Amino acid sequence: MTPLLGGVGLLARAVDYALACLDAADGADLTRPTPCADWDLRALLDHVNDSLLALHEAAALGRVFPETADDTGRDPIALVRDRATRLVGAWTPPVPRREVALGELALTSAIVTTTGALEVVVHGWDVARACGADATVPDGLATELLDLVPLLVAAGDRPARFATPIATPFGAVSGDRLVALLGRHPRWAYR
Repeated sequence: MTPLLGGVGLLARAVDYALACLDAADGADLTRPTPCADWDLRALLDHVNDSLLALHEAAALGRVFPETADDTGRDPIALVRDRATRLVGAWTPPVPRREVALGELALTSAIVTTTGALEVVVHGWDVARACGADATVPDGLATELLDLVPLLVAAGDRPARFATPIATPFGAVSGDRLVALLGRHPRWAYR
């Protein structure tokens, strides 16, 4: 099954991976730097929460609203866990949606779920790495997402949404190639 056809399954595997990465953040200093140059750990978790909320709205309402949630004063790690855990259930059949409105655009649910999977995985990796944990993306998941990157990340997305790709050595594992393709140094370490 190609990743675009198996979008919900891919999203479920991405969520499982991100939840495992989130374990590294328990008790972490939320001002730690992350592989996302302009964000500390709190800002990254806030972004992940907004992304998960948008993906849930896409499933439940068939549209994504551009606003962000006001989660002031709430534990961002607990919010990510809660939203991620509920997300896959929102996309599990019988979801009648074949299209999701994003402003004036109509996107297929497969595009939304696969894009969501890529977002969830890369930011799960970011969270774990910010907390000093090894977060190599599992080979099968990384390989499927590598196939999708050319379809989901356009040249116009760089450097605004993704940094310039990082060269990887010959024989690099697929998880390292994935994060490098999305502009992250595979062996990034909290300093």
